[in-house]
Amino acid sequence: MNRYEAPLRDIRFALFDVVGIEALYARLGFANAQRDVMDAVLDEGAKFTQTVLAPLNAVGDEIGCKYDKDTGAVTSPPGFLRAYEQFVAGGWNGLVAPEQFGGQGMPESFGVALKEMIDASNLAWGNYPLLSHGATEALKHHGETWQQDAFLRPIVEGRWTGTMCLTEAHCGTDLGLLKTRAVPNADGSFAISGTKIFITAGEHDLTENIVHLVLARLPDAPAGTRGISMFIVPKMKVGRDGVMGERNAVRCGSIEHKMGIHGSSTCVMHFDAAQGWLIGEPNKGLMAMFTMMNTARLAVGIQGLGLADRAYQNALAYARDRLQMRSLSGAKFPDKPADPIIVHPDVRRMLLTCKSLIEGGRLLSYHAASLVDVLAAATDADEKRRADELLGFLTPIVKACLTEWGVECTYHALQCFGGHGYIAEHGMEQLARDARITTLYEGTTGIQALDLLGRKIMQLQGVGLQHFLGMIQAFCTEQSGNAALAEFIGPLAERAQEWQALTMEVGRKAMSNADEVGAAAVDYLFYSGYVALAYWWTRAVATVDLGNVSNDLKTAKRETARFYFARILPRTLTHAAAIRSGASPLLALDPALFDS
Repeated sequence: MNRYEAPLRDIRFALFDVVGIEALYARLGFANAQRDVMDAVLDEGAKFTQTVLAPLNAVGDEIGCKYDKDTGAVTSPPGFLRAYEQFVAGGWNGLVAPEQFGGQGMPESFGVALKEMIDASNLAWGNYPLLSHGATEALKHHGETWQQDAFLRPIVEGRWTGTMCLTEAHCGTDLGLLKTRAVPNADGSFAISGTKIFITAGEHDLTENIVHLVLARLPDAPAGTRGISMFIVPKMKVGRDGVMGERNAVRCGSIEHKMGIHGSSTCVMHFDAAQGWLIGEPNKGLMAMFTMMNTARLAVGIQGLGLADRAYQNALAYARDRLQMRSLSGAKFPDKPADPIIVHPDVRRMLLTCKSLIEGGRLLSYHAASLVDVLAAATDADEKRRADELLGFLTPIVKACLTEWGVECTYHALQCFGGHGYIAEHGMEQLARDARITTLYEGTTGIQALDLLGRKIMQLQGVGLQHFLGMIQAFCTEQSGNAALAEFIGPLAERAQEWQALTMEVGRKAMSNADEVGAAAVDYLFYSGYVALAYWWTRAVATVDLGNVSNDLKTAKRETARFYFARILPRTLTHAAAIRSGASPLLALDPALFDS
């Protein structure tokens, strides 16, 4: 049986001790975010995810969603509806939503901790409320007052959920090719017609209404991405007075049969002159879409983190109990017929890889989420600008690296079980299957890499990188006389200098060959992620050295940091070599010769 226990000690360490959210929230004016309140919320969140959601994880995988082809209805797995009702009754749905719309107004970065617990306990179930957050952000920033009253409040209350309807069969990343049409109606609404695919929670039985945010083209729209608008298209019609009416011309055509997340309905959605309402300005739909997608990308990174942590927890428990062979250096448990496998170096390699990536990734993602709060609540214009630039830089790193590390960690955790990991009994193969989707939706790893190197570095002149390098330089200077940190400060500073040099090298090459950006992008992204984690691991060691923490925690953090610097950070050497090899090794072979 696969278990989950919320890692509250490390969550609190990351939030309060290293990232320092208490002081941040006080400065930003989040009056509700008092330590005693936050501790209580974390405790209750752990109880809910451990006792309600985690036991349903295997159920969702085994039974999955059911589709009725006659009605287009989708039935969620047993227990999912009751869990959602408890979720809403507990007020969890509105935890970080604005108070003026019925939410609790807690900071986004604090909500990330709850989201990690939800994703770790039951990723498929967590997808149903996930897109409601994106819809909330889009309506909050781009919706008219009546739209906020009619659509946003029910979503915050949990009575309705939201979706993002972007992808079409012939266009995924290249949204400029989309064909869905929006024709004006006499009453100010629009008739939306088209088909969208891969729509998470596009149809289900958890709520009375589902609010689809749909990208479509107006009749006079210019070609390409400049001609995209966004529309609110509810499952049940909703007027300007907020009253829910008859069924809209929206229907689920099928649900996908997937590798994982079987409990999450991934739908093909047909819009047949469905009533919709324009949100934001005509032909400015990409702006509203990115409001949703940027928060969604951080959220998907957290999914990778949560799955990695659950997999690690089960692998660690198994490694402590499973007896197999003797240690090569002599029996460590002579009173037993064999030693537990945790004594073997290769098992420790896998476990420590998971531990170092998870705990470092938690710090990286929590810090990125804290920038969302700065951007929303800071009063100083320069501080808001800097937060926006740094957040934009970190978002593709968080999304891509944490999900790729999630795949790696679930693989290592399964491997610790040997053959027992491959069968369904222990639940490890489900975690490995579920993790795979996180590297794909909300933009593949390659797309995130192009966003990082092509847009955030080349187009925006690397302003976010300079902010992060400035953080590293300031920290290294501050700790330069700290002998206890010397073993980390030196390598960190060296990698930061190389990070800057690599960026300039790629930039120079790209001036004569634009393909150099695409060739270097993925390796550049991973290089960035590993250096970012080196910074946060060094910060973690500095924090335990100064803080009032147990000796066990001090030892564990320092030794894990040493493992990271010795075994994981050297991966940057390979990525740097690949970046410097240029585009030629990738482009020299004629496409016609790939099968020769």
